[in-house]
Amino acid sequence: EYFYGKNYPKIGVNVFVLKEGKLVLGKRIGKTGYGTWCLPGGHFEWGESLIGAATRELEEETSISSNDLQFLHLVNEPRQDTHYVHIDFLARNWEGEPKVMEPEKFAEWNWFDLNNLPEPIFVGHQKLIPAFTQKNIFQDNNQEN
Repeated sequence: EYFYGKNYPKIGVNVFVLKEGKLVLGKRIGKTGYGTWCLPGGHFEWGESLIGAATRELEEETSISSNDLQFLHLVNEPRQDTHYVHIDFLARNWEGEPKVMEPEKFAEWNWFDLNNLPEPIFVGHQKLIPAFTQKNIFQDNNQEN
């Protein structure tokens, strides 16, 4: 059995969903990141494909379904309290409107202009949106490529 404890990196998958230049973000109300805004996403689980995990998280959190996710970037983000490797996707073809599916975790989902995002952005996603807008496909620690 494998254990992801404090000393092992965790893998997060996140999905960028865009409509008319606006990005969908959720307002967190769970224990971690209360009051911050984040992308749809979550943890990569044992035995899943990366696209399968991203598709699952998108639908579980927002009810949006997609059958066409495109790889965007990988961001390695070690921090003092945790270490995540984020693997992010763009939903190129999707259906539905975002709605709260996990009311214990999210207060709302809404569309925001990429040039006028709400604050604060969830600490774990602060590097992901700039990586997207700057078209960085690989970011290792604080190095952009």
